[in-house]
Amino acid sequence: MWAYQHSVETTAAPEVLWRHWSAVAQWPEWNAGVARISIDGPFEAGTSFTMTPPGEEPLRMRLTEVVPGKLFTDELDAGEFVVRTVHSLEPGAAGTTRVVYRTEISGPAADAVGPQVGPAITADFPDVLAALVRLAES
Repeated sequence: MWAYQHSVETTAAPEVLWRHWSAVAQWPEWNAGVARISIDGPFEAGTSFTMTPPGEEPLRMRLTEVVPGKLFTDELDAGEFVVRTVHSLEPGAAGTTRVVYRTEISGPAADAVGPQVGPAITADFPDVLAALVRLAES
């Protein structure tokens, strides 16, 4: 298995951050890694969505866990490996909110694919979280 985690702390309230996360159609406004996105239903476990990174082919993904106001997990099943990202909100120091993105690549091909695919997927996490926090704090 391959794994990576990045987190930031913000003064933004969890409900404000959650509003931005659950408004999937607006992700391209603050996430430069999303050129286009469409969701096939409500923001809840079991709902699929199609996300297109800039200059790349669309990726079909699924929400596997949604705990409103706290976390959501999305999953890309590529057959021989699965990319799972948990996006969570945790209490931070002195009343702040800690925003955490954790990606894991598992499955039979994870050891071979993870070191190449993982960093490509997660390279923008610092920028994405910084943009989300700027938006939530404004």
